[in-house]
Amino acid sequence: MADVFTKTKRSEIMSHVKGKDTKPEIIVRKILHSMGYRYRLNHPNLPGKPDIVLTRHKKIVMVHGCFWHGHTNCKRATTPETNTEFWLKKIKNNIQRDKDVIKKLTELGWEVLTVWTCQIKDRETLAEKLLKFMRGDD
Repeated sequence: MADVFTKTKRSEIMSHVKGKDTKPEIIVRKILHSMGYRYRLNHPNLPGKPDIVLTRHKKIVMVHGCFWHGHTNCKRATTPETNTEFWLKKIKNNIQRDKDVIKKLTELGWEVLTVWTCQIKDRETLAEKLLKFMRGDD
């Protein structure tokens, strides 16, 4: 099925999709900050420019959108009914890029935690997950 928008309109819509400072990222950062952790954002010298880098602890938190990064068994990660082939390829490439980046980061000695946007709703559980990760209790 063809896209319901023109190429120009679709381009305009997609230009509004944020890549940095998303609401889920800000929530995760606030939780970490309230726990007393300090971090860098989108470190340019690390593979994939990770979202949240806790340099002192050698830990990284990646905040992934369920749709964009293909979160398995998540209701937010549905395949669009239009331009399906394009989206499947795009999401598949995102998943592979994520795997490659995480592999490179772990080879460099970093511990990586992925937080999915669907996990943001339950802030208490998210805070516990972040605390366990930071303490090395995982």
